[in-house]
Amino acid sequence: MVQNTLPHTFKTHIHKLILKLCHSLELPLHFNHKGPKLFTEHQRISLIILFKRSKKSLRDFTRELPEYKWVEWLGLKNIPSKSTLHSWLQQIPQKTIRLFNSIILKEEMPSLMAIDATGIDSWQRSRHYEKRIGDPNMPYAKLDVLIDANRRLIHDHNLRMKPRHDVIGAASILRRTKLRNVKILGDKGYDSEPLHQLATIKGNTLYAPVRKSSRKTPKGTHRKRCAKGDKDYPQRNTVESVIHSLKSVRVPALKCKKHFMKKREMSWHILIYNLEKLNNLTNLFKWLLTQPFWTEPEIHKFYKLFFYFSQYEDCVCDCILCACYLRCWACDPRTC
Repeated sequence: MVQNTLPHTFKTHIHKLILKLCHSLELPLHFNHKGPKLFTEHQRISLIILFKRSKKSLRDFTRELPEYKWVEWLGLKNIPSKSTLHSWLQQIPQKTIRLFNSIILKEEMPSLMAIDATGIDSWQRSRHYEKRIGDPNMPYAKLDVLIDANRRLIHDHNLRMKPRHDVIGAASILRRTKLRNVKILGDKGYDSEPLHQLATIKGNTLYAPVRKSSRKTPKGTHRKRCAKGDKDYPQRNTVESVIHSLKSVRVPALKCKKHFMKKREMSWHILIYNLEKLNNLTNLFKWLLTQPFWTEPEIHKFYKLFFYFSQYEDCVCDCILCACYLRCWACDPRTC
């Protein structure tokens, strides 16, 4: 039995994206063939996303869930227990979570992307006892992310339990990507001729500044091209902002203990980050279209907002300009 139509109308944009995700996957109505069928597949995925988004413990989330309107929106007849929710997290593999992320981003057509790596605390060791035992080198996980430099959405990532060179993580992402005709910006850590060749095979272009060397001319055709510079390279800093936002808001440290659960945890956090980013962009457009007509002193606020978003795609700027014109034409069209 396939769940082709979900009966509940979405109440928020996050709920709309979850419904769209479940419809695109054509999930079965129930995930179990035998036993009591208390929860549908749509409810199970929604509850996992809400749990990861809440950043609470399993016990606190299940105890406080009846206080939220999501129980009504999802049509829940029963509240899952802590053990039930934990078993759901173990059943969904990382490959499926990557599929979820690709579905919500399938309409995105980036032209300029950036790649970078960072370290994430995966052990949560006490700094005090590290100092006492004389072990300052705390182990950490290595995260590589590939983002859209204009929309700031994370299209792919790679998590390793130990630090590895940036080229290794980038090679895994480039082999897996389905994007074509995209310029990818990276720092000097990605200065590798085989990596440039891998990006070219996939139909993309990689730019990474050439490392300092005693040679006047670098080896390799692609490295010689990068030695001439690129006008879009200053936009690579966008990936630094995305990593800071991801680590400070969503995942300052990984909580799971097993290595495969840590990778799934990271994938869930990136999926929720993209959902919230898409939700924020939608709320921005709604705010621009529903605000009352601006007075002339408030026009300057728009210019600040427009120049801030001028780094995004042309369609975003066109929507903002259109919304501004619709509000200002009654006063003086020349103000826009």
